[in-house]
Amino acid sequence: MKLMEGLKLALQSLWANKLRTVLTLLGVIIGVASVIVVVTLANGAKFFVTSKINTYGAATITVSKMPDTFMTMEEYIEYQKRKDVTYDDYRAVLSDCKSCASVGGQRHATGKVVYGTQSTTDTDIRGWTWTMPQLSNLNIELGRSFTDEEDQHAAQVAIVGPDIVDNLLGQGDPLGREIRVDGAPYTVIGVGERQGKMLGESLDNWVAIPLVTFLHTYGSNASMRIYVDAGGGGAVMENVEDELRSIMRVRRHLAPGVPDSFNIDSSATFQNMLGSILNNFGAVVVAIAAISLVVGGIVIMNIMLVSVTERTREIGVRKALGARRKDVMLQFLIESSILALIGGVLGVLLGIGVAKLITLVIGFPSLVALWSVFAGLLVATAVGLFFGMYPAHKASALDPITALRAEL
Repeated sequence: MKLMEGLKLALQSLWANKLRTVLTLLGVIIGVASVIVVVTLANGAKFFVTSKINTYGAATITVSKMPDTFMTMEEYIEYQKRKDVTYDDYRAVLSDCKSCASVGGQRHATGKVVYGTQSTTDTDIRGWTWTMPQLSNLNIELGRSFTDEEDQHAAQVAIVGPDIVDNLLGQGDPLGREIRVDGAPYTVIGVGERQGKMLGESLDNWVAIPLVTFLHTYGSNASMRIYVDAGGGGAVMENVEDELRSIMRVRRHLAPGVPDSFNIDSSATFQNMLGSILNNFGAVVVAIAAISLVVGGIVIMNIMLVSVTERTREIGVRKALGARRKDVMLQFLIESSILALIGGVLGVLLGIGVAKLITLVIGFPSLVALWSVFAGLLVATAVGLFFGMYPAHKASALDPITALRAEL
């Protein structure tokens, strides 16, 4: 039997039983769609977070009181007992770290920004040293950044995010305007580049002021984070990390053998952690999706067995007219493969659609991976072939005389 003839017969058979075909496809569609949604969202999250991590540069090292993630509440409580990373620590690193290409410091708070009759709440107030815009690769789209003198002398100047311009300052040149941040006046000297949204939250609702100004306003009774540009990768970063560790341990009077009471991390650390989390999450959901595919394959096998029973006489007629076992087997294998392939295509489209809908609704990033599309189609077709093998073999093994008598 020619392949095109087999395809034609398979499509005719599936079209003749539309409802049964649709119900058979559901298992495959759900399984493939699950895989595509997970991979698309995981890739989008990985790309987004990696790009945000890399905004600080691959050679950036941070010194902080505690890591950004922890596994247990006991770990969190233990981290909270550590001493804060202070402005004096930042000054010590700035003066003593000979291998550091650049050093910056940062503190955060959430506050209210007012201009005229307009105001914003839950604005991210950033206390930055004058080096932080460069360390974070922030492009100043309008105006300029801080100077060292403004940082040291606690100048009342600010760099703002695009949301502040859009929602407060409105039309016209924003530079030189005076805004009030938690009641204190600041002159706008720069506007940062637009960064968009993450999980529905804007990344552009922020105001950055000099770190010394921030400490005078909000106090120094909270931990800050120190950023260091190592100026290179590999061995250079290791040397800088060792020097930073030595400086911090000396300042905290830690004896040899006593664990660090601070955290030193690099961009690679965050990327490896992110990759591990996403890979583990993806593996779990892909395993669940695989179960859906197996269930879909079993449904295909059951439907094909029913089809063999219903078409016993048809098979007998074909064999009586000269169809060989392999012709009958090929016909049923084509039908099960087409079922699975159609389910795979619909699953891919549904998966991409759901992922993009999630991105549209809550702003979660998504990125379609071509390998996942091809893998989904390949696996779906393989499921159809595997679970269609037994019904096809059973159909091909029918005795033509017995088959012709079956429905007489």
